[in-house]
Amino acid sequence: MAKETGLGWTTFSVDDSGGTARDIRNDCTNIDWSMPRGVQDVTGIDKSAIERLLLLADFSGTANGVFNDAANASHSVLKTVSSTSVNRTISIGVSGQTLANECLITDYALTRAASGEFTWSAPFSLADGTVPTWS
Repeated sequence: MAKETGLGWTTFSVDDSGGTARDIRNDCTNIDWSMPRGVQDVTGIDKSAIERLLLLADFSGTANGVFNDAANASHSVLKTVSSTSVNRTISIGVSGQTLANECLITDYALTRAASGEFTWSAPFSLADGTVPTWS
């Protein structure tokens, strides 16, 4: 396996409120996500170091991008975040690796910077209890 850059993504799609996956790669400028596991401290008084057990898996992150109100672009996908309560599939694909999770998008924040930039930010969290798994 070779080391690679983050260039040339094949997939970054987000379901619109009707459940149709929309490719918003062109509008998204950066994305971060993490897949942490909870831990439980089970250290007994007989130990000199911490002992832990792994608990539940999670998935969360934030997508950021440039405002685009064309049909099926980022604004049409995200503008219903405040008025609908639906899970949305977020699919990430790069270098033949795919990660798809059912998520809740919890905000669609828009920023108009002093320089004139008009950008958005959309945080998301795992919704359905399915362990995040790359395929």
